[in-house]
Amino acid sequence: MVYTIIAHLYTLDDPKAISQIKAKLTEAAQIYRKDKETIQWEVMQSVSDPRAFTVVERYESESTFNPYVEPLLSQPIDLRRFEELE
Repeated sequence: MVYTIIAHLYTLDDPKAISQIKAKLTEAAQIYRKDKETIQWEVMQSVSDPRAFTVVERYESESTFNPYVEPLLSQPIDLRRFEELE
């Protein structure tokens, strides 16, 4: 079974915070993509709102989302977990 986590994050309205979270998420993607149970780990930034980011994580087994970026956010993470149907 494949487990998917989709997280929507909104940074503080501050160019420095946007830059920091972009760097942290890009770094996290490079690390998690190397994990043997990771199928996919993608980071996206909204084209209409530079404060809005989405992370899509797909794993072979259930995973726990690590919200290490919370201090840079303007609101709680909108975190959703899914099991892919075959």
